Amino acid sequence: MSKRPIRLAVRALIMLEGQLLLVNAYPGAMSDLWCAPGGGVDNGASLIENLQREVMEETGLTISVGTPALINEFHDPRSGFHQVEVFFRCQIVAGQIDPAWCDPERIVTRRRLVTRSEMDQGQIRFKPDSLADVAWGTGAATYDPLEVIIR
Repeated sequence: MSKRPIRLAVRALIMLEGQLLLVNAYPGAMSDLWCAPGGGVDNGASLIENLQREVMEETGLTISVGTPALINEFHDPRSGFHQVEVFFRCQIVAGQIDPAWCDPERIVTRRRLVTRSEMDQGQIRFKPDSLADVAWGTGAATYDPLEVIIR
């Protein structure tokens, strides 16, 4: 296993009319795994600035960033990849969800709103495992222990 630096990422919990906005970040829809919009942090910009940039790229939405809700970790024991993600509660301040939106990096190919029942009933595959509980929860920030990566 190679030693690689830990990657830091930020993700947005965006609720709209009781549904959670998720993205599929696999070009060509090569996986059915969904996650909250966001991505890697660039040096020299705050976590909030990075999250606003990532959400704009992936969804075309302008957001305000609220409180942290979850710190999640996952890793790939074979490659040494290890990512720590900070999830923030966010609000849309401009724009609307548009299925025709095109991610300039062509990473996110689909975006959609999902209900709690779709997630609870296994109608959609998502990560991290605690995502639904955190998104619909109102409590203090949570730590989700290290999970093995899935694709």
